[in-house]
Amino acid sequence: MDTRIGFGWDSHAFQAGVPLRIGGLTLDHPEGLAGHSDGDVLLHAITDALLGSIAAGDIGSFFPPGDPRWKDADSAIFLNLAMEELQNAGYRIVNIDTTLVLAAPKIFPIAGEMRARVADLLSIDIDQVSIKAKTPEGLDLDHLAQCHAIALVERVPEPEELRSMSAVIETQRQLEDVVEDLLSSVHGVPKKRPIAPVYDTEDIT
Repeated sequence: MDTRIGFGWDSHAFQAGVPLRIGGLTLDHPEGLAGHSDGDVLLHAITDALLGSIAAGDIGSFFPPGDPRWKDADSAIFLNLAMEELQNAGYRIVNIDTTLVLAAPKIFPIAGEMRARVADLLSIDIDQVSIKAKTPEGLDLDHLAQCHAIALVERVPEPEELRSMSAVIETQRQLEDVVEDLLSSVHGVPKKRPIAPVYDTEDIT
């Protein structure tokens, strides 16, 4: 299977008077993250990781920070664009791994809810999304929120690669043999004994 890895990173400063949006959720905190859009550092990093996995540029390539159309925009828009680019390139997500770096608020108590929200935005299962958080001890970065993200993606098999059993089995007898083998091995159903003909059909004229 053809797989690729993409890496994304983003950083925003805390700012009073704006809501704090991380992972598609609005968190209870006295300061939000400054940015041209809603400043969702987690979704921005994931977006760049997905775009990077297929060498499609970054957020700025599609949504220039000076464009007034994206002022205070929901970062889910950026994530949707990255998903469309990924699908158009013939890939799908295997898993997402992220690490938030911020002094506050605490992410651990809401990590499950945040994982569920991100999984919903990406249309994948929650066990395909990892969200961790660290504090920037000794780095003098308490006024910032950063996020590192890695995306593992795989190529979606072409339709001709997905051969069904009916395409492999050539005769009705082969199909019956396969079904009989499955019943015998899985459910313990004894195989049918072949019934010998009473007379030689080749002699019939």
